[in-house]
Amino acid sequence: MLAKVISGAVLGIDGYIVEVEVDMGKGMPAFEIVGLPDSAVKESKDRVRTAIKNIGYNFPSGRLTVNLAPANTKKEGPAYDLPIALGILRCMEMFPNSALDGVFFAGELSLDGSLRAISGVLPMVYAAQKAGYSRAALPADNAEEAALVAGMDVMGVRTLRELVSKLVANEWERTYADIDAMLKNNNDFTPDFGEVKGQAAVKRACTVAAAGFHNILLIGPPGSGKTMMAKRLPGIFPELTLNESLEITKIYSIAGLIDNKRALVTQRPFRSPHHTASTASLSGGGRNPMPGEISLSHHGILFLDELPEFKKAALEALRQPLEDREITITRVNGTHTYPCFFLLAASMNPCPCGYHGTSDKCRCTRTEIANYLSKISGPLLDRIDIQVEAPFVDYSALKEARPPISSADIRAQVATAARIQRERYAKLKITYNAQLSSGQIDAFCALGPDEHKLLKSAFDRMRLSARAYHKILRLARTIADLDNAKDIKTRHLAEAIQYRGLDRKYW
Repeated sequence: MLAKVISGAVLGIDGYIVEVEVDMGKGMPAFEIVGLPDSAVKESKDRVRTAIKNIGYNFPSGRLTVNLAPANTKKEGPAYDLPIALGILRCMEMFPNSALDGVFFAGELSLDGSLRAISGVLPMVYAAQKAGYSRAALPADNAEEAALVAGMDVMGVRTLRELVSKLVANEWERTYADIDAMLKNNNDFTPDFGEVKGQAAVKRACTVAAAGFHNILLIGPPGSGKTMMAKRLPGIFPELTLNESLEITKIYSIAGLIDNKRALVTQRPFRSPHHTASTASLSGGGRNPMPGEISLSHHGILFLDELPEFKKAALEALRQPLEDREITITRVNGTHTYPCFFLLAASMNPCPCGYHGTSDKCRCTRTEIANYLSKISGPLLDRIDIQVEAPFVDYSALKEARPPISSADIRAQVATAARIQRERYAKLKITYNAQLSSGQIDAFCALGPDEHKLLKSAFDRMRLSARAYHKILRLARTIADLDNAKDIKTRHLAEAIQYRGLDRKYW
């Protein structure tokens, strides 16, 4: 007897349908799985056999053959346990064949027949919905995540026996996901800029960075508050849209980072890998390619503290993703493309000891300083829109009675600028000024005669690249939006230009 059960798999960030075919025939007892299964899939034979016995059924003694179609793609992970078990039970005629029609199944089985959560549910259920399936039966811990897909009727179950009984009785208990409540219930603690004394210029640079999604580099001595301010960046960004939340959730689902208590990612990611991170951990990869830190930072912030301490190869791997907003990973097992629209925030000292140019404590030689700074290449610096110094904080600033500007105050400014950008680019496939192409810059960043004169003078004097020229115009557009100005004025352009000077000072 032959049974077919619909399941799925993930390729890159997208899911696709896998048809699990189970054939039970006469012959010597055997249990074979074909269709390029990996070790975890092959081991499902033992999990499925034991689970079926432990829920009270006799495991068939004939020859079982399971085919995972399409057979030319590698199948990974334990998600096929449930569809294989259902295929076997259907061959044993434990429930009618109609119970499987139009339903997507996936889940890992425990030996006692209970169901464990799996990774990658959201993209797989999206694929099922696009393929015309309207129902999905999944482990209870995955049900709310899957219910985020509009048009899918999702049922969460705890055990294989519970699912079989519902299939026999033709019962369906739908799981609902209150997306509006998830987006509003955003209570994660974020440190406040109101705790930062002084550093008004750096706070302004952070405001501009958040408003237009511009990359930012903070340079200064130890103790000047670089890391402290970078960790407060998430608190000044505008709230995620539903589409942004779903994109992030898909990536985190694939990486197995979805919290059972929260099916939808509603906070902008803030990833801060240690400087010992490898190239693969940043860009993604591995034997079975998985998203790296830059993809886990999608629509959020990738913070690299002590930038020169990272391996040079790892830093250079950031160059292409910073431009293309996606990364393609090629391995023996396949090629995967992941989105990575992230804001790069980095901090560093001006020399190995950290005190060059700010204190007589510095004893670094010119060669030591040059070698230290040379770890950051010119092409990478050219991709960082804002470069700002974070000097020592004066004692008077620490004791100032007037309360510093808070994250809520900055977020209000950023939200206004973000709204202006959304309205301006409503007919385009972009949201922020940082995404403007060179052709779009000509349309949205037009300059007057005085502004052209100022920019030409800076371009010639600072020997800027064409990339730096475009980044200055994007920055000026964001600064004008923060000023609620329709046109870019000289003051906006002057502020944008000053954010591009530190690479000439230090490098």
